[in-house]
Amino acid sequence: MTAVAGTHFSVDSWDPGYGSSMEAEELARSGAEVELEVEVPMAEWAPIDPSPVSPPDAVLFVDGVRRIDARVWIDDPEGTNSASIGLCASYAAGVVCCCDGRAHVIGTDVRRGVFTVAPEAADIATTAGVYRAFRATAKEDKPLAVVLSSALQEQLAEAELDTAVAARTAIADHVGTDLLVVDGPLSGRTHLPRAVGFIKSHQTTYLPGELNAMVGGLAPHQRTPVFLMGTTWVRHSWYLRLPSVGGPPWSGVVRVEAAPHLGRAEVAELANLTQSVLGRFASVEYKDSRAPQNLYPIAGLERDLRHRLGDQQFVYRALRRAATR
Repeated sequence: MTAVAGTHFSVDSWDPGYGSSMEAEELARSGAEVELEVEVPMAEWAPIDPSPVSPPDAVLFVDGVRRIDARVWIDDPEGTNSASIGLCASYAAGVVCCCDGRAHVIGTDVRRGVFTVAPEAADIATTAGVYRAFRATAKEDKPLAVVLSSALQEQLAEAELDTAVAARTAIADHVGTDLLVVDGPLSGRTHLPRAVGFIKSHQTTYLPGELNAMVGGLAPHQRTPVFLMGTTWVRHSWYLRLPSVGGPPWSGVVRVEAAPHLGRAEVAELANLTQSVLGRFASVEYKDSRAPQNLYPIAGLERDLRHRLGDQQFVYRALRRAATR
């Protein structure tokens, strides 16, 4: 009998329902302009070990959730027997403060909206709350569903920004230093001080091939040097590996973003701080299907915010009743 050599493989620990932590089959080289010599010369690029830092008094985690409650048709008031589709959505943003050895929610904001390209759209009042009308602009190069989804995402980002600013104001009297961690890109929030964006999964590569290979070789808590990149907006960025139990080369790797106006020393100090802080909140596989990237405070906040959106069936019935009035 001929022996067949086994295939060496590893299993991505992420729940397949969320895709993959790295979409390898779709990974493409970004067209972003990248400046590699922000922190060190390119010839000196190598994994950077954690360094002693003074931890902040508090770490604030900002996140938001969204849910499509119903798709609606908005009639033309001119009686032309035509209608435009709209999305009725609930969305919420919140902030978790981790300080003094505990985590607590310090701000939430729940909103509802109807998103459509119909110019005649108006607010929809229901027993579950008012759906504020947001009018998007149709685009020839994008499907309507994408346009409406983007409009919803813009409003969610605005809610996250408002909530983060309010939360910082609320704790200003009893917290000295803080670090603000935004779940997702920092776009639109680069003006916030001591803030970083936290990107859990990867669909695009930004570094040359040999440096991408270095990312896959990072040890837990190690990071790459800082680089500057520009797409439709400019930001500093670096890759960091969270504590993990193995798996594919990029398992446990996250990308962190910071504002473009930071100086070399300031952004390096911020990158060092994330090495010291973020790993403490990394999740483990038996507790979270997106471990270790789905940090515990963010996962807990997501659950809390989804609860605050209200029961989906109750909200749906409220919309149906409002449509018959």
